[in-house]
Order: sequence, then structure tokens, then C-alpha cells
Amino acid sequence: MNVQTDRISKARPARKVIVTCAVTGSIHTPTMSPHLPITARQIADASVEAAQAGAAIIHLHARDPDSGYPSADPEHFRPFLEDIAGRCDAVLNISTGGSSLMPLETRLAPARAAQPEMCSLNMGSMNFGTFPLADRYSDWQHNWEPELLLKTRDAIFKNSFADIEEILEMGVATGARFEFECYDLGHVETLGYYYRKGLVKGPIYLQFVLGVLGGAGATVDNLVHLKNTADRLLGDDYRFSVLAAGKQQLPLATVGAVMGGNVRVGLEDSLSLPGGALAPSNAAQVAAMRRILEELGLEVATAGETREMLALKGHDKVAF
Repeated sequence: MNVQTDRISKARPARKVIVTCAVTGSIHTPTMSPHLPITARQIADASVEAAQAGAAIIHLHARDPDSGYPSADPEHFRPFLEDIAGRCDAVLNISTGGSSLMPLETRLAPARAAQPEMCSLNMGSMNFGTFPLADRYSDWQHNWEPELLLKTRDAIFKNSFADIEEILEMGVATGARFEFECYDLGHVETLGYYYRKGLVKGPIYLQFVLGVLGGAGATVDNLVHLKNTADRLLGDDYRFSVLAAGKQQLPLATVGAVMGGNVRVGLEDSLSLPGGALAPSNAAQVAAMRRILEELGLEVATAGETREMLALKGHDKVAF
């Protein structure tokens, strides 16, 4: 056998990278982009298109279909959950973060009702400032948009230890596993605490969230420090993903992929593509991220591969 051919035949297969797409969120408002999904059909279409582009996990928030106001009403979730599940195989991940202005029980209602494969879990209380966005626009579609943003100057996103434990208990009751969102060093330490206590079990899926005002800035130094801390606390029992807000979305996700991690994109986290133009869709961001991953010699994980890697219960065991 030719030596070069033999070497190629023994080459390791490309590493699989999980791509999450967060399609709408509760931060950006209708005035900021005409491409932000609002109605159930728009959210469903955006999710299916993102899955077709390569996203294995769809991270979901809801909106009031008439105003676009962030909603945690289970009846606003139900139509698009059923629609997405009927049209693609993606893992559907329901936010328990909702909005920083929502109380815990409101934020948990959609996940309690839907019993999804995955939920998000913010690992601590924090200042969550979106108010600087109010200075960027003047001609608002809805009066609630600047009012909602400005309220975050004097609001705290509350996830106390007791709140975290209640969300973890919900996960046990429903069989949902978590996207543990860590915005700062203390959040990683808190995750380590619950791991040592046995209330969090592997495989852990840890989402480093960078660039939110009130949390760690979107820098490579911060990402490296957070990962080193997670390595110390969680050992080999976790996988990480990188989310960076705004213009650092793709650059920091790329760094995360090079470091051995997974990635998250979507209009919840950034409205633009590299160069600053508005992203025409969530799928466009997924496609851009996928091109980068493949140029790095990596492959995007399928939904089935993701379920296996994260030990998820399966799409046949949800309540939608």
C-alpha cells in the first residue's frame, strides 16, 4: 500500500461540532431588524431553515404575535413547537431565562408544559443591561420597545440558588437536560458546586455567554479563563459551547471551535453578519458558521449525533 494512502486511511474522522441557533430571544425588538421572527409561523420557519442549514439545536423564546413583545405564555410556544417538530428533527431547547423582567414561575411555565429535551439555565443572578440599545434608534415601531430596554438599567435578572435548584428539579421531573448558560466566572463556580453536590450530572453542556453588559466581555482572554475554570471544576464530564453577543458572534465562536468547543449563533445574539450588514435570516448565520467550521476541517453534528453526545431523552418523549 502506498504510504501516503495508508496515512490518509488511518486519519481521524473530523470532529463533530454542535451548532445551536437561537432564533429570536427577548433582547432585540422589531424596530432593530425586519428579519427578526415574531409570529409562531415566522419562528417555526426560521427554526426549520436554520436546521436545514446545519443547526442541530434550536434555542427558543416566544413573542406576542401581535406586538412582538417577549412572552413566556405556553400558548405562544405551543404552535411553533408543534410546527417545528412536524417539519424537522432538530433538538428543541426552551429558554427558562425568558426576559430579565419576568418572575421565575412565568419563565418556567413553557418548559413545564412542553417537557422538552433541553432547557436553558442561567447559572446566577446578574445585571443584564440592554438599555444602551435604546440610544441607537429613534423611530420605534412600538412604544414598548424603548421602555423595555430602559427598564434594564434598574432591574436584576434573578436566578438565586433556590431558583436554580427549582429549575434543576424541573429537569428531573420532565427528563429535560440543560444548556447551562454561564455569563461570568462565578456562574461557572456555581455550576461546579452543583456538580460536586450531585445535582448536576454529566454529560454537562456548558454555554459560555460573552458580551452581555453585566457579564464577561467578549474577549479571547475571558473565554480562555472561563474554559480553564470549567476544566478544573468539571474535568472531562462536560462539553462547552460559545455564544458572543453582537459583532463578536462569529469571531469568538470560531475561537471556541478551535479550542475544541461547540457554537451558538442566531438573531437572539446578533442581528448582523460579518461586515455589519443585517443578517437576512437565522439560516444565513448558521450557514456562515458552518462554512468556517468546514474550512477548519470540522463537521457539523446532526440532531441524532447531538442527542447521543448530550444523552438526551429523544424527541418522542416530549409533550408537544
